Amino acid sequence: MAAGNVNPFNVSDSEEEAEQRQDGADTERSPSDEAQGHSLGPFSPPAYSDPAALLSSNRTSPSVDGIPASAAAVSGIGAETRVSLDAIAAQLLRDQYILTALELHTELLEAGRELPRLRDYFSNPGNFERQSGTPPACKEQGVGPGGPLNRAGSISTLDSLDFARYSDDGNRESDERVAECEIASQERKNYKSSPETQEPIRPLEKRALNFLVNEYLLKNEYKLTSITFSDENDDQDFELWDDVGLNIPKPPDLLQLYRNCGNSQPLHRDNVDVAVSVDPSDLPGDYFTQEPVQQTDVIQQQQQQEVVQELEYQISLLNSEKQSLAEQIKKLQSDIQALQRNVSSEPTAGVKSTPSKENPKCDKPPLDNGQYLDIRGVTETDSSSDTTKTSTSTTIATDCTENSTTATQPHSKLKANGQQSKSSVQFDQPNRKLSPAFHQALLSFCRMSADSRLGSEVSRIADSEQSVMLMLGRCLPHIVPNVLLAKRERMVVHLCQELIPLILCTACLHPEPKERDQLLHILFNLIKRPDDEQRQMILTGCVAFAQHVGPTRVEAELLPQCWEQINHKYPERRLLVAEACGALAPYLPKEIRSSLVLSMLQQMLADDKADMVREAVVKSLGVIMGYIDDPDKYSQGFELMLLSLGDPSERVVSATHQVFIPAFAAWCTELGNLQSQLIPSLLTRIEKLLKGEYGLDEHKLHMYLSALQSLIPSLFAVLLQNAPFTSRVKLQGDVPPIEVTRFPRPASPLQDVATIVGSREQLAVLLHLYDHQLQHEGTTGWDSLLWVVNQFLPQIIDIVGRINVTSSTCVHEFSRFFWRLCRTFGKIFTNTKVKPQFQEILRLSEENVDATAGNGILTKATVPIYATGVLTCYNQEEDRKLLVGFLEDVMTTLSLSHAPLDSLKASFVELGANPAYHELLLTVLWYGVVHTSALVRCTAARMFELLVKGVNETLVAQRVVPALITLSSDPEISVRISTIPAFGTIMETVTQKELLERVKMQLASFLEDPQYQDQHSLHMEIIKTFGRVGPNAEPRFRDEFVLPHLHKLALCNNQQTVESKRIDIATQLFEAYSALSCCFISEELMVNHFLPGLRCLRTDMEQLSPEHEVILSSMIKECEIKVENKAIGEAQGSISIAASLVGEDAKTKFLSKMGQLTTSGAMLANVFQRKK
Repeated sequence: MAAGNVNPFNVSDSEEEAEQRQDGADTERSPSDEAQGHSLGPFSPPAYSDPAALLSSNRTSPSVDGIPASAAAVSGIGAETRVSLDAIAAQLLRDQYILTALELHTELLEAGRELPRLRDYFSNPGNFERQSGTPPACKEQGVGPGGPLNRAGSISTLDSLDFARYSDDGNRESDERVAECEIASQERKNYKSSPETQEPIRPLEKRALNFLVNEYLLKNEYKLTSITFSDENDDQDFELWDDVGLNIPKPPDLLQLYRNCGNSQPLHRDNVDVAVSVDPSDLPGDYFTQEPVQQTDVIQQQQQQEVVQELEYQISLLNSEKQSLAEQIKKLQSDIQALQRNVSSEPTAGVKSTPSKENPKCDKPPLDNGQYLDIRGVTETDSSSDTTKTSTSTTIATDCTENSTTATQPHSKLKANGQQSKSSVQFDQPNRKLSPAFHQALLSFCRMSADSRLGSEVSRIADSEQSVMLMLGRCLPHIVPNVLLAKRERMVVHLCQELIPLILCTACLHPEPKERDQLLHILFNLIKRPDDEQRQMILTGCVAFAQHVGPTRVEAELLPQCWEQINHKYPERRLLVAEACGALAPYLPKEIRSSLVLSMLQQMLADDKADMVREAVVKSLGVIMGYIDDPDKYSQGFELMLLSLGDPSERVVSATHQVFIPAFAAWCTELGNLQSQLIPSLLTRIEKLLKGEYGLDEHKLHMYLSALQSLIPSLFAVLLQNAPFTSRVKLQGDVPPIEVTRFPRPASPLQDVATIVGSREQLAVLLHLYDHQLQHEGTTGWDSLLWVVNQFLPQIIDIVGRINVTSSTCVHEFSRFFWRLCRTFGKIFTNTKVKPQFQEILRLSEENVDATAGNGILTKATVPIYATGVLTCYNQEEDRKLLVGFLEDVMTTLSLSHAPLDSLKASFVELGANPAYHELLLTVLWYGVVHTSALVRCTAARMFELLVKGVNETLVAQRVVPALITLSSDPEISVRISTIPAFGTIMETVTQKELLERVKMQLASFLEDPQYQDQHSLHMEIIKTFGRVGPNAEPRFRDEFVLPHLHKLALCNNQQTVESKRIDIATQLFEAYSALSCCFISEELMVNHFLPGLRCLRTDMEQLSPEHEVILSSMIKECEIKVENKAIGEAQGSISIAASLVGEDAKTKFLSKMGQLTTSGAMLANVFQRKK
């Protein structure tokens, strides 16, 4: 045979030798082949994935699978020419005998001799994708290596196919999904190297590359190009890799693919098929079991090497980035030094002169020649300066530069005018005495943005030609690209933000008022619906404008723009106006601040429908209250406070307590009417509510009382600042620090006493002197404290005695008020000033037990408010003992005097809401359990009912149930009856079976013991308890216990001869059956107990209450209809049983077939989809 016609497959001597040699050859070749496949990137297929690339048309070339004739001749001397299995597999794949190759692959797998060529081919889904083009070499056959494969139903058994994407309807278009490693191997690249054989890009390949390209653009700061690129590919979501449509994880980025491709090129090798003869007996026994393990180890080593290479690339990338950043830092430092040299080289006496001692921060000239007004430190500067002095709002750096450069740098007329206006800017300083800390905390609610690049540009305004040019040089590079691509809404918004510094600068420096007005109009209408960040940017610019131009131009130019937007249709624009009024308050004339601006905000608070706008209005009103100094505006401020407190929105009310009330209280403190007008006005309104003819309006009571509660810190600050020891205040280092729990947590920084008085150190000194004054020196001459003790406390305690004790809301509100008052004023004040006034009113002495006047106050809300608001504010041992003793005395006094227990119940409800007091309440009740008086024991039994609902089941089992069982065996029948409601509540709330059984047995003894048969009161209490807890109790308890015993009680009531007792029992039974009729009741119980009990009850009502008899008849009729319908339904159900049994066999067969399915879940889901 000629050399050019050598059969590349006849290279083995025998079949056995070929197979054994193939196993060894595969082991040797697999690592290199796999490494070669991996080196081509994540889309590259493993080696031998494409047989056409391995067996090209030039079969005699030594660079492919062909073997030279000499090699074939040598290997075939003296031996029979055989064909290796790998060569057969290659021939089958080349000729597209896919099913035959699959059968061969399956048989080799069963024999434990897997061919890598077949394994790689059938594990690569890319070999079965439909191609859009066919290489010319394959056009004669109609198929190619990647061409369309006419699939039949049997091919769907291939484990490499995605069953969710195909059906067995023959040759159909796939959804173009691409698998991992679909890019051809190195041999296939050689095959397709010419332009005429290059395949066109597939749709999913294009989507994958688009995603990687867009990712590359974003990572490398080509954001505008990325936006344009995404617009041109609007059918693709570049934020989600899954949108590409590939069934592979996201590959590395484009840079990593490029580096892997360039640094891991495989070496060119000649592939030859060779076979040798090996005796199987010479091989080790575990040879075939060791071979896969060795291959796995090699694969793991290669994977580890790839991870190491990846990490090395990342390290090199980070190192290069580090070097680049270091170079940028050096460059910036050199630029700074150059600018400093340029500034210092100018022949100005001011710059060369030594900085003054009054301004030590002027030793370094600022950037941009210092010709900017920077507001980033304005808040701190204003807050730390003395408010009584008149000064400009410019920063230290600006003042330094102005003093050093104004006289010696003659620029244009524009600059001269700017400097002249700058030096003449004077703001009205209010006649106020707010502490710097309070002033700073108040201004913190005016949110402005100066942290970002754009924020820093907006926060400073150029006032000379040179600084204007510098600003344009910084801003224009950010504006021009947005202008070129401003065709999308987000790009337009970004462009508008970049224009803010230019608009402000031009509006400040333009000589024509009309043009300035137009520019400011553009500023406020720049963004249709500005978000939080954009509003902060505009507000920052407005403040910078106000600082630069002064109060007159702010009034004439900025305020009209706010007035125009006050009724805008977009709430974001109105919100901008509300926030601007607060932010501009420090820079307005004080007459405008207290008239026009106040009226604008009042109108918006009353008329605006958006909660967020009214919230911003309230915060701005608080800022206005920090600057207003006109005493005539007090009444308007009080009305605004009431209007804000009555707002239906919680966020507006919260802003009122956090900002407005503290600021208004600070102003009232300076006016001297906090104690003389503000607090008395609120107390007067509360008293009017209590005298109302139509009942108490609890919402308004909460509104006024919450305002009083927010005023407590300001009231305490007044006491400290007007105390006799104020002149002795000195900041000393030996003053003990304030305890963390000394004050209640403030709702905002403005309600912090330390903020009001100035600092935490000063507050510590004042508290130390305050406690010493109360404990040792008394209150003589302390008018503000005497007002609290002699006027405020008696009035509020009197109000407490007039509220409804059964209103849990009122009790809770006043309790929280007194708790906060006592915690703020301190323990010494509480023990010496507050408690004695309550104790004088309550008079808990034993000799007053029978006196009606002495017991009247014990039935009012004074008791629970004193117990829960005053006695619980401190939690030490002596405080807890005082609380326990007070509750025991109240329980004893009320019980022995036969007074209502509402005040004691209110105390237990309020304290029981806090688990920390459960043990304490149980101690009080145990005192009642062992008391000698039966009246006290009855009261204790009834109190257990209130406590059970909030106590955990462990305490119920260990403390409550033993006490109740003790009381249930009390000699007095009234005590035993009093335990029934508590037992019923346990059945309603507890889930422990053992506990429920004990309670059930106790209730059964009450109903079945002969000694209780004639106890009318006991039966009444049991029926009432059953009606209350039955619907919520455990169904088994209701079915087995409640309904049968109600039936017995109804039956016994038919024989009752005393008419009054009979009507009482019948009325209670009617209420119980009405409540239980809403529960689910089985047919058996309905027939045996529920309906018979209703019929017995109807018999009583026919004689005693005909109106109830009509209702009972309708209830009985409804229950009978339910029973009949259930019977009919069961009859119909028996007919359908036969049909269901007939279909059971088909159902069983179907489910068994479903269990045998081995397809994926997605394929199974497609079985039930309707064909389109």
